[in-house]
Amino acid sequence: MTKLTRVRKKDLGLGELIAIALGGMVGGGIFSILGIATENIGNATPLAILIGGILALLAAYSYVKLALLYKDEGATYSFFKKSFPKNTLAASIIGWLIVFGYISTLALYAFTFSSYFCSQIEFFNTEIGQKIIAAAIISFFAIINLVSVKGMGKLEDLLVYTKIVILLFISGLLAGKGDFHNLVPIFESQTTLIQILIVSSITFVAYEGFQLVIHAYNEMENPQKNIPRAIYSAIAIATILYVALAISTLATIPKEIIISDKEYALAAGAATYLGKFGQFIVIFGALLATSSAISGTLFGASRLMAVIANDGYFPKPLGQKIKTYIPYKAIITMSALAFLLLATGGLQIILEFGSITFIIVSAIMAYTNFKKRHETGSSLILTITAMLGLVIAGLLIIYFEFTENREQFQYILTIYFLLGIGALVYSRSGK
Repeated sequence: MTKLTRVRKKDLGLGELIAIALGGMVGGGIFSILGIATENIGNATPLAILIGGILALLAAYSYVKLALLYKDEGATYSFFKKSFPKNTLAASIIGWLIVFGYISTLALYAFTFSSYFCSQIEFFNTEIGQKIIAAAIISFFAIINLVSVKGMGKLEDLLVYTKIVILLFISGLLAGKGDFHNLVPIFESQTTLIQILIVSSITFVAYEGFQLVIHAYNEMENPQKNIPRAIYSAIAIATILYVALAISTLATIPKEIIISDKEYALAAGAATYLGKFGQFIVIFGALLATSSAISGTLFGASRLMAVIANDGYFPKPLGQKIKTYIPYKAIITMSALAFLLLATGGLQIILEFGSITFIIVSAIMAYTNFKKRHETGSSLILTITAMLGLVIAGLLIIYFEFTENREQFQYILTIYFLLGIGALVYSRSGK
């Protein structure tokens, strides 16, 4: 082992890894799903978010087991490729799906950052202004990731742990002003169990991000211990935070405000119910959350894109690195594609495309872990439960899209069709 490798492996400790996972999870998702969830199931929103967290833990179980078996930074893509080495087309499809799933979350986080930022600055509060701000924030964190891994890790620490404290503070502010009788009844007359489960499935994108830890395998301390610790800890922290924020928001801000201003619901209600100081804290927390999510997602997903490119399933130049380990062309490409998706799709399309994509690939990972359970030492009950839960969640979102918004469903299918063509073309040149 070279001196360079030893140093690089020590760049990211447990604290940085938890920060990367939380950075990827606690971002635009929670701020975006509150409005959509409240619109569909009202007071049952906290319950749906909790179920989404349990689903994320089940999905994470397979990722952790496979990561400890394969010891590979390629995560989803590499785990499948190594488990089923003869199926090059499927490996290519999974690679394209997971990368563009990450690109959709980058777009989601930038969309949310821009919505909260521009809601307070009239000059930028136009469609063009919002896109300029979204492009600027993606570009800023692309530069941070291009300059230094260690610098990114320390910045992520600062952003993530500050935002956790601030979001808990926001929950406390809202709870102090709120009336918890507003949360009764939990199950309103128009709310059904199927609706709750559909919203739970949609919220899955708010937990996406824990996989980013695995993409830093070659840059972390003691991965065999720190991967499970970081992933499980991050999901537990995110679930508690999301549920607390949902409960306190519903207790304080009228549902009609949350629904009508869903892109920046907390900011819209904060000025009226928390005053100027409370509004400032809410907006600051949202900007911190989305910023760290953009940084963490770019860090992990760009490394995955480089791995796939080096195998021939993406253009080869995307695998090129500077300083021996920073995939600069992948970082730049992901940033540009995220902005392109942001410019052509709305909030709900981006949100639900991300949810469907990550549920699909997580279900595939659960199946992979099932096939490899004797090597990974996985529990048969937990593995089967994860598979069934993720498949049901995926079917529920597809049903919701097909019945409630046919045009949006067709748009998402078009994206998948284009990704399928790209995957097919590159599968023929892949190793």
